[in-house]
Amino acid sequence: MPDHTEIYQAKAETYDLLISRQPGLLGVIEEVCAVEGKDVVDLGAGTGRLTLPIARKARSVLALDASAEMLRVAGRKLEQAGLTNWRAKVSDHKRIETEANSADLLVSGWSICYTASSNQLEWEKDLGKVMEEIERVLRPGGTAVIFETMGTGVEQPHPPDFLLPYYEWLEQQYGFHHRWLRTDYQFDSVEEAVWLTEFFFGRELAGRVEQGRLTVLPECAGMWWREY
Repeated sequence: MPDHTEIYQAKAETYDLLISRQPGLLGVIEEVCAVEGKDVVDLGAGTGRLTLPIARKARSVLALDASAEMLRVAGRKLEQAGLTNWRAKVSDHKRIETEANSADLLVSGWSICYTASSNQLEWEKDLGKVMEEIERVLRPGGTAVIFETMGTGVEQPHPPDFLLPYYEWLEQQYGFHHRWLRTDYQFDSVEEAVWLTEFFFGRELAGRVEQGRLTVLPECAGMWWREY
């Protein structure tokens, strides 16, 4: 598998092109929490997959990520959209760089998994710190929405084994509701599909895309949400 840390630090533009081939998620978020007029924290904002559409409706958005390069791309997109209701900071999930009771909604897309993977030492303790920080940041009645992978190249949920304990804890230990949805990639050509799939997911999956001459790569995502 490619080194995702290196991708996030040095190849943010290509990563942003990859995720631009997926459907938007604002409508799914608003099924559990209306965004209009809210103060929002995007934890693990990356290149702004969730930040940009949320900023078009929210009162304010704070984009947080461990990678300054990812935030640079997100900031450029927000500026090009003419939006001024946002801030961006480099931040660790276990110590969120904002005040207590400062947000009505916190979203996190495909990000907490890097802290809560069961192949990380003390993942339970680290996940607990993240959950404490989420609760600290949200105002009473605020909502947290978390997206994570349920498998790429599959049409039904098939999450990696090393994330299953984390997903179980979200529901059983922390009281999150759960559903899954399709977040398929829609590429412009087979060549683009092979290139971008190999870039992020590795040669094995890219080989399947190439062999099948695919321009649509199925993907499943999990969505967890909770009101505080």
